[in-house]
Amino acid sequence: MLESWTRLNLDGLSDKSFIYRIISRDRLFQLFDNGENVLVAPSKWEDPFENFILRAPIQLNSGEWGDFSFHDDFYGQCWTLHKSSDAMWRIYSPGKNAVRIRTSIKRLGQGLSVHHGQWAHMQCYVGRVEYLSESKLRKFSERVFKGGLSPKACARSLLVKRWAFKHEREIRLLYFEKKKEKWANGLYRYRVDPHDLIDQIMIDPRLPVSEAETFKDEIRTKTGFKGEIKRSLLYAPPKGFVIRLP
Repeated sequence: MLESWTRLNLDGLSDKSFIYRIISRDRLFQLFDNGENVLVAPSKWEDPFENFILRAPIQLNSGEWGDFSFHDDFYGQCWTLHKSSDAMWRIYSPGKNAVRIRTSIKRLGQGLSVHHGQWAHMQCYVGRVEYLSESKLRKFSERVFKGGLSPKACARSLLVKRWAFKHEREIRLLYFEKKKEKWANGLYRYRVDPHDLIDQIMIDPRLPVSEAETFKDEIRTKTGFKGEIKRSLLYAPPKGFVIRLP
């Protein structure tokens, strides 16, 4: 029996492993209001170096040149293995009012693959990003298609980034559009039940306690979320920490 979705570079992780994503307050409410998850074409990702392999020119054995006609047929979404990271909060929550949502690798993969039936194993991927030096990126690009030009190989080509981004510890959800449809504004939307997808919501640790409590109440009221809603204790002193003098 074929897997419903394909796992890439996930050695050492189980389907139950938690992954995280920091999103804005407005995006959180949109997710629950619309019941849609949104994947973005690599051409719209922040790092201009993304998708560099599929956008590179191809030299054929005949000496002729060509390109990958499907370099824009993938859509992706970034998650992280970071449970607690000062850098991630500061990058993705500049206004101190974003939240960190938590899911598992399995829930993320299944939430997408359920819409694609027998083709899900060729269209839906969850993979861990590898961070490589420039020389290793070149070597990777030379070998990634040695086994043939398949959707899986193309998905692998989207799971490498430069070493400077290693702090992200990124897990990536990828979707390949085999029908060659062009989705509006480079966004692929699919139905998802946020109550099934998300099991915890964490509020920015820099938000004052009183404001965090008000935010919690707002989330409960607007979304009906029954799972945990917490304020991150990233900056809180250790519990029971005492200096004992002689």
